[in-house]
Amino acid sequence: MVTVYDVPAEQLILKTAQKLKENPNIVPPEWAEYVKTGRHTEKAPSQDDWWYTRAASIMRKLYVKGPMGSSKLAAEYGGYADKGSMPNRAVKGSRNIARKCMRQPDTLSPRTSRVVQSAPQDSPSWTTLRKRFMTR
Repeated sequence: MVTVYDVPAEQLILKTAQKLKENPNIVPPEWAEYVKTGRHTEKAPSQDDWWYTRAASIMRKLYVKGPMGSSKLAAEYGGYADKGSMPNRAVKGSRNIARKCMRQPDTLSPRTSRVVQSAPQDSPSWTTLRKRFMTR
């Protein structure tokens, strides 16, 4: 059986983004077309469906790396801020985007009301429904 670890990340993220786009319960927020993804970027993403790609990427990261909070995910999607003549410095990405993307898969299935369970450290943990969605 092929698992998430066996498939190249790019292919898995694109396929999962397509599945998320087909799901009527997963919709980007109204502000998604105007927002930057972090303070290290100058403009908003140019792709129309960037929200689904980011959500799929976050789902894969949570599957592979285990429970993570929004701050650690924001650090994963961060970059280097241009500080002019001063040396560049690593900064985190948007925590709000990470939080919203983690909460939206709660509506993947109409049978369940909650997909993210609280782990002992109060960080999101995977349930069997999300794992099943990623391995399909």
